[in-house]
Amino acid sequence: MTNGKAMRSEEPIKSIVLPAKTRRFKPFAIALAIAGVFFVLYPALRPFSDEAALQGAIAFASQEWVVSHVLAIFAFILVTFGFYGLYLYVQGTAGERLARKGLVFSYAGTGLTLPYYGAEIFGLRAIGQEAIRQNSDALLNLANHVRFGPGFVLIVTGLLLLAAGSAMIAIAVWKSRMTPKWSGLPLAAGFLLFLPQYMAGQPLRIVHGLLLATGCFWIAVVVWRQKQDRR
Repeated sequence: MTNGKAMRSEEPIKSIVLPAKTRRFKPFAIALAIAGVFFVLYPALRPFSDEAALQGAIAFASQEWVVSHVLAIFAFILVTFGFYGLYLYVQGTAGERLARKGLVFSYAGTGLTLPYYGAEIFGLRAIGQEAIRQNSDALLNLANHVRFGPGFVLIVTGLLLLAAGSAMIAIAVWKSRMTPKWSGLPLAAGFLLFLPQYMAGQPLRIVHGLLLATGCFWIAVVVWRQKQDRR
């Protein structure tokens, strides 16, 4: 009788706790999905032009320039939030330790990358506005000073750390056996290609954004659907 009562008393607890475990991953899945959208919108909305001429000044000073780069900033923030969810997701598996290292690398990489985007938004916008006011493209040479000054070291280091961190997390997902093994590979590939894609034109940069979005969406869907019944 006592055992029967104990078993009956445990049943409601299981029905409450297990769905809660499932729900706790959903905010991270949502963050990854939104980050994927933003990674596509960033190159799609960003103005591309001859940045040595007044067309470049018009691009720098435009609202599209500001909005696109702000979306990129939020994409980086949201994807690292999603990485934290993946770390929680693989806890207790063979991938936990590597995921923790990848999370640290990703946080450091994002922290070093974002100041450069701030300079792109506000520094180049100020240059563009002044060049338009003077009706002269002479000031546009300052854009390279902004881009290839000390901030350039920060973004290169940051994106390399982020690429390494995303690769670690992809391997951790592979080792966890919680999802299809290759689930983290598209997103890791997107971050490995982040530096080279800066050399490409708008079409290829949009393709790169779609690669990142595919990686974000796939992991988001897998995490959203997975039942977390580990105890």
